[in-house]
Amino acid sequence: MSRPTGRVLTLLELLQSGGTRTVAELAERLGVEGRTVRRYVDQLIDLDVPVESVRGRYGGYRLAPGYRLPPLMLSDDEALAVLLGLVAGRRAGLTTMDRTANETASAKIRRVLPQHIARRLDTLLEALAFTDRPGELDTPDAGVLLTMADAVRHSRPVSIRYTDRDGRRSERTLHAYGIVAHAGRWYVTGKDARSGEDRTFRLDRIADARTLTGSFEVPVGPGPAQRVLSGFATAEYRHEVTLRIHGSVEQIRARLPAAVAILEEHESAAGEDRATERWRRVELRAERLDWLPPVLASLDRPFVIERPDELRDLVIALADRLASYAAEPDRELPMP
Repeated sequence: MSRPTGRVLTLLELLQSGGTRTVAELAERLGVEGRTVRRYVDQLIDLDVPVESVRGRYGGYRLAPGYRLPPLMLSDDEALAVLLGLVAGRRAGLTTMDRTANETASAKIRRVLPQHIARRLDTLLEALAFTDRPGELDTPDAGVLLTMADAVRHSRPVSIRYTDRDGRRSERTLHAYGIVAHAGRWYVTGKDARSGEDRTFRLDRIADARTLTGSFEVPVGPGPAQRVLSGFATAEYRHEVTLRIHGSVEQIRARLPAAVAILEEHESAAGEDRATERWRRVELRAERLDWLPPVLASLDRPFVIERPDELRDLVIALADRLASYAAEPDRELPMP
């Protein structure tokens, strides 16, 4: 592709992004003079691309409203970026497409790639490894996701049909504050209009979403992501755990993130409290306790278990096992 032809296509891409572009702006982006920009515009018009000239102080060039754009054109780098995005998004679960849609989209892009780029992509995918195996991904319906996004943007109530983890179905009216992607799943957080409580719902468990009339005020406070993480930390589970740990916020959060535990924080005026090592109260809820003793051991910080007693017994048992494993090599160890 000759350089002038490439610049004409770049000019078309700039105009396709919308709005009116001044001659000076286009000349700077293309690295040419203003008269050259006008010549490129004439070439687009000769190709039946309806470029309009806008007069006035803020004039320039724009595409005619309603113009149906030609087929999508991607550079080699852009095509690679899209394909790798499909691969990474599928692995992370952050896609609303089912497996078939993902594969067909990838195949369509691969078919139009130059042969040398396709070979390089195949080489990359063969060399690429992931540290985890993808499980069954719970992807939400694209229509539900888009309806929720529109309701969030315009602060509109939305009616949903929801199935919880126990298989119970319900119809609710939700004041949605935001959509959050976390750990391979999509969530929507907001206020349940019937109960008046803040709730978090998995989008893949919403069978239908319908925007209602009216509007609501989004309350001042934590953002949607923080609300989702706090919801995880306070969810109803079998055990309620209270600890006191001596350390900084960063040290504790390294092993007990916001999605797992609520951490007492009192920010100082100077903003130094998070880095200060002191006794901090930690609360969390868990269905099982057997994972907690190794986590507390890995913290390597002094801690006190306030409740439950069962956790204290588990920590003592782990300490005894570690002590026996660290015994002298010639010492006979107890059978597990």
